[in-house]
Amino acid sequence: MTKLMTPAERAVCALTLGQPDEIPTFELEFQLSEEFFGYPLSDPRFSDKIFPTLSPKEVEKAAYDLADKYARVYGTATAYDIGGAALSGDPEKDARPGLDYAIIPVYNPWWGDVKHPVTAAFRKRLREHFGNTRLFGGHGDGTFSIPSGSDMYGFAYRIADEPEEVLAQAERMAQNAIEANKRQHEAGLDVALLCADYCYNSGPFLSPAMFDEYITPFLTKICKAGREDGMYMIKHTDGNIMPILDSLVAAGPHALHSIDPMAGVDIREVKRLYGDRVALCGNVHCAALQTGTDEEVRESAEYCLKYGGEGGGYIFATSNVPFKGMPPERYDMILNIWKEHRKY
Repeated sequence: MTKLMTPAERAVCALTLGQPDEIPTFELEFQLSEEFFGYPLSDPRFSDKIFPTLSPKEVEKAAYDLADKYARVYGTATAYDIGGAALSGDPEKDARPGLDYAIIPVYNPWWGDVKHPVTAAFRKRLREHFGNTRLFGGHGDGTFSIPSGSDMYGFAYRIADEPEEVLAQAERMAQNAIEANKRQHEAGLDVALLCADYCYNSGPFLSPAMFDEYITPFLTKICKAGREDGMYMIKHTDGNIMPILDSLVAAGPHALHSIDPMAGVDIREVKRLYGDRVALCGNVHCAALQTGTDEEVRESAEYCLKYGGEGGGYIFATSNVPFKGMPPERYDMILNIWKEHRKY
């Protein structure tokens, strides 16, 4: 009898271009925990006002309670399965199984600080819940992204007037990211989620030639260093990546996210072009999830599972995140579609 893979093993298999027994799933962030489970993935005890007043025992208790929430939301347990921790008071929500993510996003600012009093307790409690059955991911990018509207002109002027300083800044940012990723990996993170957006729906904010000067070399350094440290590197950018797809793949991430259908990016075509070199994550149409019909949502999810999942190297996800305001029943719908079609 074939042994079932753990969610972590499925993710590693997909990220290394293999075909696991099932297509894994995850999201960069899950913003609907209150709607699904009755409470946010946060704790007021970690506020700047309250945290300094806590005793070491109280710090440990707060870290354990937050880890229990993470286990509840991202694993498969019900609230009752984990001893009634953080019960919402809503029997229907408490009885709901967790999301069963293969990669759990952990963005707490102290994760990478191995000396922080919360880090060891939080990490210990998570491992008690999951062992090695899940991967843990956190922010890891250090490249320029689309400037805000107020900064766009200034950034353009700097590239024109002082390109050497812009390149020097890009080098500093990359080195800082490499060092931070190393610390995070030592603290227990497995995956660097490289979340810098480069593209609008119309294309990248820099021309392909300028992208290869100001971003590609530094993204390549970050990916190379992370791989050498034993991390998995997932590069996220929304928008139309097709003009810079060659450069993104050449930079060496294990996977690309979000393969944005709202910008006309077709996962079937990206898979055809580069499915033997990079894994893919995402492509379920977020606008359809928000305002489309049930038929459009189903069509998008099934298309991703069919063409993204073909031959392996795919992790099921939305084209952004399950964001606050998205109808929870719509995200529930694509999770159920994933469960219907995830087995190879």
